[in-house]
Amino acid sequence: MDRMIVQQITIALDDDAAVSGLWLAPANARAAYVFAHGAGAGMAHKSMTAIAEGLAQRGIATLRYNFLYMERGSKRPDAPALAHQAVRAAVAQANALAPKLPLFAGGKSFGGRMTSQAQALDPLPNVRGLIFFAFPLHPAGKPGDERAKHLDDVSIPMLFLQGDNDALASLDLLKPVAKKLGERATLTLFDHADHSFHVPAKSGRKDPEVLAEILDTAANWMINPARP
Repeated sequence: MDRMIVQQITIALDDDAAVSGLWLAPANARAAYVFAHGAGAGMAHKSMTAIAEGLAQRGIATLRYNFLYMERGSKRPDAPALAHQAVRAAVAQANALAPKLPLFAGGKSFGGRMTSQAQALDPLPNVRGLIFFAFPLHPAGKPGDERAKHLDDVSIPMLFLQGDNDALASLDLLKPVAKKLGERATLTLFDHADHSFHVPAKSGRKDPEVLAEILDTAANWMINPARP
């Protein structure tokens, strides 16, 4: 990893606004992933960095980027329309950076949901599939599946990477959502992991072990030649 250089870029949203991005591409890249952050931590957070670096080790280039509110230091997430604008701008940037690589998109929690909403409204150019690192099906303590309704309008494959102890995705609700989506959805569960993919010591597992399994799953899904 120390031989790879993270390229800092600027992603224009319109004439008056832009966000920062981080492009990390291994020499042997076989696919690219447009990677949006969660609601409370930006693109440079250690968890985002760990995922990007882990994917690079597995031959996947990543474009991390900030939503505008994070770029401006606000704690209040952008309205969906503005978040979707950032998603589209980042996807366009990734297409320009790696026009020959198979392209995927998604993100952690909020970032994944904003990406799927954008895809549902108007397909993202050249994006072959969506990958969710802990899809936030509902707020903690408020179970429901309304946040998944738009997924009915997503026609490309989706990979859900979920801890089975995620307070924001009750399995009693998430499993039926994935089943309803049929062959478009692949739900992979990770034992004892919470919304941040942390596992308790009593589980006998460690966070790096779980993350490695998650990254293996994501990378294999992207480079699978049978993937549409």
